[in-house]
Amino acid sequence: MSFFQLPLVIIDDEEDSLFSAKVALRSAGYRNITTLCDPRQGLDAVRQQGASVVILDLMMPHLSGQELLAQLMMEFPELTAIVMTAVNDVETAIECMKSGAFDYIVKPFDKSRLMATVQKAVEVSQLRAQVSRMRESLLESLDSTPAAFEEIVTQSPRMKTLFKYIGAVAQSMQPVLINGETGSGKELFARAVHKVSQRPGAFVPINIAGLDDTMFSDTLFGHTKGAFTGAEKTREGLLARAQNGTIFLDEIGDLSEASQVKLLRLLQEGTYYPLGSDTPSTTNARVVLATNRDLVSAVADGSFRKDLFYRIRTHLVRIPPLRERREDIPLLLHHFVEKTARSYGCEAPAISGEVVAFLKSCPFPGNVRELEALVFDAVARCHEGTLGVTHFMEMVRENSSLHETHGFSPMVTNGEGNSLVHLFGYFPTLKELEAFAVSNALDITCGVQAKAATLLGISKQALNQKLKKKILN
Repeated sequence: MSFFQLPLVIIDDEEDSLFSAKVALRSAGYRNITTLCDPRQGLDAVRQQGASVVILDLMMPHLSGQELLAQLMMEFPELTAIVMTAVNDVETAIECMKSGAFDYIVKPFDKSRLMATVQKAVEVSQLRAQVSRMRESLLESLDSTPAAFEEIVTQSPRMKTLFKYIGAVAQSMQPVLINGETGSGKELFARAVHKVSQRPGAFVPINIAGLDDTMFSDTLFGHTKGAFTGAEKTREGLLARAQNGTIFLDEIGDLSEASQVKLLRLLQEGTYYPLGSDTPSTTNARVVLATNRDLVSAVADGSFRKDLFYRIRTHLVRIPPLRERREDIPLLLHHFVEKTARSYGCEAPAISGEVVAFLKSCPFPGNVRELEALVFDAVARCHEGTLGVTHFMEMVRENSSLHETHGFSPMVTNGEGNSLVHLFGYFPTLKELEAFAVSNALDITCGVQAKAATLLGISKQALNQKLKKKILN
């Protein structure tokens, strides 16, 4: 793609400013320009246009430029963003640069300043793309699934892309933030980061959920003798054990405010203070963090420090939930059946074709961990030599009841509507729901009525009656 064909997106609620910027850029030769007045459309526009350079105003209704920038950088870490700001808002623009913006322009902007800034942004964007292609080429020359990732069972292109990204940032000393739902495999990815980086020290995991500030400091930094009641001797923290290695902080979103300050100092300066000590200790451990929380929202509601968020999101790995990579379910199913059989000391049962279709229809809010638990339970129930849908039903019903109790609705997105409306496009009648359930059960069981009846929780005769009534109607 030539220099002037690179897609640019300009977002500004002031139409005059938007028009001026577009005219100035067109006069300079740029041809692929998209303009938007509504910042809420910004994320979709960048996705659709494949834009790598975005110019956005800071002061906009509905969604500020700073909020939009956070969303864009979260999804497109390689994006080159330029913010436009009023003279009295330069401080915010500098904050934006700390969070990933390339540069800022003060409004009303000077045409030559705009041209120079955009030209630099385009050059940086093209350089990033070139480096990215070189990285991909290098990684493709390696084994498609390097040994570091052998614990992660997948054939998903999205997951393989994450492998490549981890390989590309492996030697960086900047923190790696892993974001993913419960059970999606965050610790496996953290271990992969450690293995790919080939650091000689140990991989040391810590789950910090529920730790108050004192417990966090003692666990991570250690303490000196007499630091508190019961501290009869000096004890080194887990951070010291991770020297020359990797420290993995799981559930970082639950960290207390006081502990967040200490973690920020550690990341900025590489120093920490054991409890009871006035002498700083240093570390060269690589820091990997994980959370299932939306940290952007946590920053917005004040429960997570903004400066810490910007510090830890340098390298972001977002693991897709299992329901977004259902192509992995057959592979994971066979893997867990074999694993379960080995642990039980028995022969692995065969897997009927209907099982895969059934599991692909499950939402799996507990992700891979939930699937593993289902398989372990199903294999224990299987005495016929072939694993069928009936072996999964009891635990699936228990899980469904649990998810309903906690308000999980996999069909709901962005909090809009409810699952039935999202599924049907309208609120269905009971008759339509019954027809849908019967049809789906027959699809899953490949038309075997006895198995479909079991799946529906009714007798075969009752299913026959419903099918006859459907034919007559």
